[in-house]
Amino acid sequence: MKLSKYILPAFFTIILSFSAFANALDTIPSVFMIGEYELEYESLVVECEDILLKVCDDSMEEAYEHWLLMLHDIEKFAEEEQVEIRGVKLWVNAFWNPDGSIKNMVFYPKPNCRNMDFNELGAFFDKFIAEYTFTKINTDCFAHYGSASFPTHTELFFNKN
Repeated sequence: MKLSKYILPAFFTIILSFSAFANALDTIPSVFMIGEYELEYESLVVECEDILLKVCDDSMEEAYEHWLLMLHDIEKFAEEEQVEIRGVKLWVNAFWNPDGSIKNMVFYPKPNCRNMDFNELGAFFDKFIAEYTFTKINTDCFAHYGSASFPTHTELFFNKN
């Protein structure tokens, strides 16, 4: 009899936890810094469990090429928008929708990053992801956590190949 008085509260706690988990993704901004929105960030990581490497059929070279192409497109967009990103060095976690559109972009400056207004950088990334579609698609959302440094010097990589 005593056990039954604990089962119902435990059941409701579990249901509320799942509800909070599902609602976390509804309140998340499209761009934010690592350390903000921690619950929502964890939800994104769980939801988008496929990684870019898997989407590229486990080809490290192909995954790196697609990542570098996106960074190059960020750099070109910065030039068009007249946003100075040279000297910016970040950790970036990109989450893509199955169609290649960017669902969320989460970033954090590296210690050797140029000092700048990171709210402005977030607003710039927000404009970028509204217009950008990645070169890969997948059946589910997917993600990549990597490094980004600007300038990218992509010409050095692509001229070698």
